[in-house]
Amino acid sequence: MNSGERRLRPRKQPRQVRAELTRQRILTAAAHVFTEHGYAAGTTNRIAERARISIGSLYQYFPNKDAILVELLTRHLDDGLRNTRERLPEELPDSVEETIRLFVRAAIDNHLDDPKLLRIMLEEAPRSQALLDKIARVERIHITYARDLIEQHPAVRVDDPHTAARLVVSTVELVVHRLIAASDPVDIPSFENELVAMLTRYLTGGPSRQH
Repeated sequence: MNSGERRLRPRKQPRQVRAELTRQRILTAAAHVFTEHGYAAGTTNRIAERARISIGSLYQYFPNKDAILVELLTRHLDDGLRNTRERLPEELPDSVEETIRLFVRAAIDNHLDDPKLLRIMLEEAPRSQALLDKIARVERIHITYARDLIEQHPAVRVDDPHTAARLVVSTVELVVHRLIAASDPVDIPSFENELVAMLTRYLTGGPSRQH
């Protein structure tokens, strides 16, 4: 691991409950500080003060604020994957539209907590190789979910299920990220309905599959 990778990784992986609670306090405090002050002014001193710990204690867990922001983005990815798994039932709905709605709603719900923090994470978080690998793993899992739907549902009319799955996943992720994190708020129910309608028409309105 090179020095650039090391500076983006947590210093201490807690093994005791008390240490893990301190780590979570730092992350929660950082989320508030970055949201209130922006990333440039969201210093480690402000984070430590908000977490009610010494700056020395903070540095026992994280070497700098970049590593904290990377950890927040990693937690965001983990939460999103867990939410998707919890929302998708073993037997998907008969309707393509309702199945797509499950995907879309899970993505939207995972981005509603703090749109300003989301924008900071997307625009300013450094990309370590470990984080890039994690993003790729999460994307592959979502593509597998989508491909299973496309391959199994008789109402879906696309010629290349794998490419279609990648298009659906990329569209949901990029559009949800961009509009939820936008400075001007979007009407969530309308946004969900329009995105579901667009993807449903794409999957069901094309030519018959070639065999």
